Amino acid sequence: MAFDGKESDNGVVEFQFYRPENRSKWENIQKAIYDKPSGQCFGRTPKNWGQLLGFYMIFYIVLIALFAICMQGLFFTLSEKEPRWKLDDSLIGMNPGLGFKPISPKTEEGSLIWYNITDPSTITKWVKLMDEFLKPYKTNQTGENFVNCDFGKLPKSDEVCVVPIQQLGQCNPDRHYGYHSSSPCVFLKLNRIFDWEPEFYNSSVESMPDDLKYHIDNATKSHDDRKQIWVTCNGIDDFDKENAKEFNYYPRGFAGYYYPYKHVKNYLSPIVAVEIVNITPNVLVSIECRAWARNIFYEGGSLKKSGSVTFEIQVDSDYKLPENNVTLYKTEVK
Repeated sequence: MAFDGKESDNGVVEFQFYRPENRSKWENIQKAIYDKPSGQCFGRTPKNWGQLLGFYMIFYIVLIALFAICMQGLFFTLSEKEPRWKLDDSLIGMNPGLGFKPISPKTEEGSLIWYNITDPSTITKWVKLMDEFLKPYKTNQTGENFVNCDFGKLPKSDEVCVVPIQQLGQCNPDRHYGYHSSSPCVFLKLNRIFDWEPEFYNSSVESMPDDLKYHIDNATKSHDDRKQIWVTCNGIDDFDKENAKEFNYYPRGFAGYYYPYKHVKNYLSPIVAVEIVNITPNVLVSIECRAWARNIFYEGGSLKKSGSVTFEIQVDSDYKLPENNVTLYKTEVK
């Protein structure tokens, strides 16, 4: 603190200052926390603190109110029953993807299915994954809004069709889904797209495999039986087709009465079980499965794929790798 200055003879103004108080570090800390003479706590009087807290309280109340109004406005545009943007207006679009199970939880294994018939531990892994996938389908599908559908009995708007696991044929849990043999199974399922309805192939077309052509033209009993999204699987190239020649389907496609998907409670997507019969052992085989409907657009290739799914499968019959690692690299045996 300084006093008013006093001018000396040479014109220099001299001031006097108080010597600072000689306080200890602890006394400085105490004074910073609470200064008794001025009544300040942490450098502010109670009035200052009240003004500061009042300002921030009002500020955050207004901020929270504005956020709540914005969120309420957003929720007002949304529906719990259906998406705001559908089909072509949505990011998903209207071309459903085809997926398969089982898929290894290890990312580095990708879409490879590998097991050894003589090693139960490699078989158990895939059986458990299949069991986990089927859990929703094994629950009791009776009562509530479940109905047994067929082409003459379609579900009402608040009902869902039963997906019977009895239709899985040889791909059932009692047979370990074929993973105890050289004829393993995979499950196929279409991605859900709200309000999407399939346009069926009621007759065969030239681009279809011969077995599907025969099934549509000869094995279907009525026009209604052809209201399905057909499924086919084949090896990708000649080598793959030579080592995976036969496929069985349970059932042959996704029945039309499961569509469109309307986000109804308890809805389960239909599944198709595909049995790959007698794969050549100790060889890596690449397989592509495709869904057939007039409004499912197919595009092959390894980079951009549409309307189909690709996976690799290898069934070994012993513990030893053959020379030159031909079990892992099929290109070496071509």
